[in-house]
Amino acid sequence: MGKEKKEHFEILLKACLHVMYRVALRLTRNNEDAQDLVSDATVLAWKNFSKLHDTRKFKPWILKIVTNTYISQYRRKKMNPDPIILGNKSNEDEEFSLFDVLSAPFLLWNNNPEKIFLDSLLRQDISRAIDELPDEYRLVITLCELESLPYQEVAKTLNLPIGTVRSRLHRGKSRLQKKLWYYAKAKGFLKPSFARAAEGKGV
Repeated sequence: MGKEKKEHFEILLKACLHVMYRVALRLTRNNEDAQDLVSDATVLAWKNFSKLHDTRKFKPWILKIVTNTYISQYRRKKMNPDPIILGNKSNEDEEFSLFDVLSAPFLLWNNNPEKIFLDSLLRQDISRAIDELPDEYRLVITLCELESLPYQEVAKTLNLPIGTVRSRLHRGKSRLQKKLWYYAKAKGFLKPSFARAAEGKGV
């Protein structure tokens, strides 16, 4: 029975390893730390596998272990950990929407100005912008947007109400869009029409 249980665990784990590593890498922002995080989370998952009564929920369960392990262990090792914002919004949380910036009247002929704007950025720019987000936003964006987990699963994984998940996702996207805008502006990726549209909106 013990052998069958271990084999079952290994099958479930193998199916989730790539997701675990992607999430771990996004959290730690370091390949070596990500591998260590996955390893530590795997050990904890095996120790607690008998407590998982519905193995169909293995993926959100083990991602919860990954995120909890990161929060409890790896964030403490940072000299300057990202602040966890619990109440008031900071200046960076002010509303910012690429659509609002790019949808000037003379740009409305374009079907999707946001897509054209994002396509002009390099993948590493987008990745760096996500990495620079505080933990509370990076976690939610990673799970909701990059891993496409349902809000309910993300809420369970992070022990948060669904409303908080939605709120953090909204604020995180706003911050991310603002960072991407400034990256593009600094690197000269913006088309003249985009730049004029932004100037007209005070960006």
